[in-house]
Amino acid sequence: MSGTIIKISGPTVVAREMAQTRMFNRVAVGRIGLLGEVIRVRRDEATIQVYEDTTGLALGDEVSDAGEPLLVELGPGLLGSIFDGVQRPLDVLAAEHGDWIARGLKLPALPRDRQWVFTPLVRPGTQVAGGACVGAIQETEKIQHRVLVPPGVSGTVLEIRGGTFTVTETIAVLDDDRPLAMLQRWPVRTPRPVAERLPPVVPFITGQRVFDMLFPVASGGTVIVPGGFGTGKTVVEQTLAKYAQADIIIYIGCGERGNEMTEVLADFPHLKDPTTGLPLMQRTVLVINTSNMPVAARETSIYTGITLAEYYRDMGYSVALMADSTSRWAEATREISARLEEMPGEEGYPTYLATKLAEFYERGGCVRCLGQADRQGSVTIVSAISPPGGDFSEPVTQSSMQVAGALWALDSDLAHRRHFPAINWKRSFSLYAAPLDPWFRAQVAPDWPQLRIDLAALLQKEEELQEIVQLVGIDALQDQERIALEVSRLVREEYLRQNAFSQIDAACPLEKQYWILKALLLFLHYCRERLKQGWAIEQLLGSPFRAELERMKETPPRDCVQQARAMIEKMGQEVGK
Repeated sequence: MSGTIIKISGPTVVAREMAQTRMFNRVAVGRIGLLGEVIRVRRDEATIQVYEDTTGLALGDEVSDAGEPLLVELGPGLLGSIFDGVQRPLDVLAAEHGDWIARGLKLPALPRDRQWVFTPLVRPGTQVAGGACVGAIQETEKIQHRVLVPPGVSGTVLEIRGGTFTVTETIAVLDDDRPLAMLQRWPVRTPRPVAERLPPVVPFITGQRVFDMLFPVASGGTVIVPGGFGTGKTVVEQTLAKYAQADIIIYIGCGERGNEMTEVLADFPHLKDPTTGLPLMQRTVLVINTSNMPVAARETSIYTGITLAEYYRDMGYSVALMADSTSRWAEATREISARLEEMPGEEGYPTYLATKLAEFYERGGCVRCLGQADRQGSVTIVSAISPPGGDFSEPVTQSSMQVAGALWALDSDLAHRRHFPAINWKRSFSLYAAPLDPWFRAQVAPDWPQLRIDLAALLQKEEELQEIVQLVGIDALQDQERIALEVSRLVREEYLRQNAFSQIDAACPLEKQYWILKALLLFLHYCRERLKQGWAIEQLLGSPFRAELERMKETPPRDCVQQARAMIEKMGQEVGK
């Protein structure tokens, strides 16, 4: 079916004679076939958002309806790839057409000539349904790509064969003569189905002490990271992409500055996975849509990313999705809404902004996958938000806070003091702490939750004492309070702050996190007991224990744990004398 253009307004086009089209159908616009998507149908007119620059379109140009929604290609070859918001392979485009993307270019997301070694895991006669694993491919050195029956498809396997195939070749045939290939297509705006959603009981371990100890996030949870300009949102996301304990990383650069994304594209291919020592790109997919690229493609980029994440989740993997940033996506929805002449909501955003954000965040989660009862996967969403002027009362931050399970609030004052991660522990929160406490008790230490409570109490005490100091000076404090103030400063600088450029301190294992904090809090108890025994505060502040605590975070994990144990034992012996 085809229609003709009757109106052009930036990336929005209105076409007539489109009465048979459906919402979100994919269309080709104009003589060169610009990719677009139907976003409104009224009588025989369809409003289309075009994912490319509409310069050169004219009234009367043809619009062709593909009869299907915007789809992404799923199959082996995704890992290590760099796509734009509509899943065009940017590295292939650059190699074949230069650094600038010409309009109307269409390339398959997955290479059609690359061959993969397929190993069958079922035999002819096996009954299979959506989500069942029929075979496997070694996609990278560490990631096994499980070939699944597409959701909604079922039958008996008549024929299946192993060997070397391209993604489009038939690897199996079902009893209704339906061929199965390694390549699947899925509409980006439709969540992939699951057998069951599971409660959040396992943590998403980040390697960052302030997150894992104070504001933990569950595997399959959702966390937002709002912060003003220069507070380190991108650094946080890139650090998590490198060190967080996830099998697969999906990194979405949505509407960020071109130089920032250039740095990502230049650095990621050379980063080493600290767990395996292999290139980090072997378990990473980049979806890049910079601020100067078409606004409509920016809007769809997060749906492309979350669909790729759900695909690997269905294989049973733990997937971390980094969205940088959701604010740019919301700005794209605002621009599209304005061109549709919809009633604006707060600050010009569409009135359905909160609903669309919730729909996106709810596609994360820990699930039992289709096909096999023992296969579980998760998608953990870490969403950066760029509130104008660092104002957390703006609509995107507030709407996200209503549905997110954790808030890591970045603070510009801490960032200017070179405190990384620049997390404001007074504004941040996590709703996952209580559900995750049983895991931390069993896997790390029984008193892990109590240490978190003691740490939060110490930081709160420091805030109260700082108010007194600002009014009357530090000399007005008693020695016990001065000790609490000094130890809390030690906690902030040596525990909550990490060096992203240090090979040792950039990521901290849970056991090391536990023993450093335990030593710091016991040092506070040691100082208080020594004060009762008549020691001068100057002696305590110059204690060798303090110097050892300051060096502890730069000590390798195994040595650090041994040092902390020895120091705790020695402090106990001295206090007991």
